[in-house]
Amino acid sequence: MSTTPTRVFAARLVGLPVFDPQGDQVGKVRDVVVVMRSDIAQPRVVGLVIEVFGRRQVFAPMTRVTNIDAESVITTGLLNMRRFEKRPTETLVIGQMLDRHVRVRTTGVEGTVYDIGMEQARTRDWVLSRVALMEAGKGSGRFRRRRGQSHVVEWDDVEGLHRRSPNQGAEHLLAALADLRAADAANVIHELPPERRRQVVAALDDERLATVLEELPEEDQVEILEHMDHERAADVLEEMSADDAADLIADLSPDTARHVLELMEPDEAEDVRRLMEYGEETAGGMMTPEPVILPPDATVAEALARVRNEELTPSLAALVHVCRPPLETPSGRLLGIAHIQRLLREPPSTLVAGVLDTSIDYLHPEASLQDVATFLATYNLVAAPVVDEEGRLLGTVTVDDLLDHLLPEGWRDRSIGRR
Repeated sequence: MSTTPTRVFAARLVGLPVFDPQGDQVGKVRDVVVVMRSDIAQPRVVGLVIEVFGRRQVFAPMTRVTNIDAESVITTGLLNMRRFEKRPTETLVIGQMLDRHVRVRTTGVEGTVYDIGMEQARTRDWVLSRVALMEAGKGSGRFRRRRGQSHVVEWDDVEGLHRRSPNQGAEHLLAALADLRAADAANVIHELPPERRRQVVAALDDERLATVLEELPEEDQVEILEHMDHERAADVLEEMSADDAADLIADLSPDTARHVLELMEPDEAEDVRRLMEYGEETAGGMMTPEPVILPPDATVAEALARVRNEELTPSLAALVHVCRPPLETPSGRLLGIAHIQRLLREPPSTLVAGVLDTSIDYLHPEASLQDVATFLATYNLVAAPVVDEEGRLLGTVTVDDLLDHLLPEGWRDRSIGRR
């Protein structure tokens, strides 16, 4: 590894692409795995956690890392594709060591860890060698400094890194994960020890936590909500899509489910309760009750403006539903749907009612998974309206809603064995 820098910092490795010797990307760095020794001896870096395509996290021993620079990590290409599982003797630098409260022996300075430096020793082993910490702010009240001075000190001059604190914050860990997609952040949070996971959850804002929760395995979702106070749980559930919130509430204990529903905003709770009336594996149980709905006199320009909303998923934005008032589900009678592709071919002033697709039937809330899959495949759709017996729009089933239910149980947490 002659081209590898003598020292790199762990937080700067997160997200770096990992390549094989032929230049093909095999994944991204998610964490650094170390084995802690005595309070003074430098921990040995045993490998990297790499997220390969398909969201599986695997272990890459440092013996198979041939180069690290500011833009990439190069490996020998021989990676064991079994899912990474942390051993009891191992510690994750990003997941567990950032935000620990430490003290510098020689100066008495106290602060929180925001990065860890690692380098190759004379034995060619990689070890942790530096600690970057942010000194605690000083003063009190309105005169308190928000941040203190930063320091980079030798590993053996720091005490406190071996101790796990129940009050450990999560500011710097969240900073390292800030640029990750929700699914990727969920993958990292899933691998954290339960205590550390709860610290991270407490530090996340409600909106970000809601998007991450939607990507976690069901058992993680339940564990997180059950350990959260009911008022915050209700706030987070309000930020989730109604169908995901309904599925999660159905998995909670009856007492917790009842309390959070009572604390949710009435409109949000009403949507969730309506979805919970249907079977979980029916069109009604998996539909999204907030599709794009427009009146018959809306123009193509108005429809395109609505589907540009960045909060809409691509599948929800693929269809515009034209209904009689009221324009919230359950709506007035559904007159037809307009496909985004067709709208893009029409003059902006054209009425949406003039370009409706009325040639297909609609789903009913009792439709089974097989019925929904057959419907989407038959009409080459990524979303399908769900109507009641009077033809009123109840919601829309999207292809991602369908896949969530068709994939094997625990698909978000696929485990193929030990490394």
